[in-house]
Amino acid sequence: MRHELAIGHGPEPERMGAGAAYRLLTASVVPRPIAWVGTRSSDGVDNLAPHSFFTVVSTDPPMLAFTSVGRKDTLNNVEATGEFVVCLAPEPLFEVVNGTSADYPPEIGEFDAEDVRREPSRTVAPPRVAASPVVLECRLHEVRPTGNCFVVVGEVLHAAVDEAVAASEDMLRRPHVDVEALAPLSRLGADEWGLLGEIRRIDRPRYEG
Repeated sequence: MRHELAIGHGPEPERMGAGAAYRLLTASVVPRPIAWVGTRSSDGVDNLAPHSFFTVVSTDPPMLAFTSVGRKDTLNNVEATGEFVVCLAPEPLFEVVNGTSADYPPEIGEFDAEDVRREPSRTVAPPRVAASPVVLECRLHEVRPTGNCFVVVGEVLHAAVDEAVAASEDMLRRPHVDVEALAPLSRLGADEWGLLGEIRRIDRPRYEG
């Protein structure tokens, strides 16, 4: 037996509200990787916030996208400066990542409020999280309003990969990252977070027609 739930703008007269739809979608579309996004405001405040609607959208040129649910400091800073960094959020920094999700006012930077150690980026002004194992420096490509959200697409200009997670002797030409060493956090529903867990490997099939 299933619960049949009217959602969105379908024909049913009684539909799930936006808040309920958010809770259902975020609890069902799991696990979601986390973009720990660093930005700098036009006033020089360094902002850091996790966004769990996050994915790769192009490989040539390399592009990433994260979604701001509503208008937040991260989005305002990206629009103002055209730059941001995506820091991968590892398991050892679980409580710090969660701490930076608090709704600090724009004049308070999460780097300072949560005592996150910075390091300078190579190609953009916003700093990197020094303890993040993989950081992707991005230039804004576009902001696309979508429903009550904003999809932020950035072109990746530079990647910084810690030697502890590098799984290739030639990271420039044949890069690979040890996902177990990376130990990425993910978001689930409500206050739930996910860890890496079991890894299964299988060869990708090829059609031999």
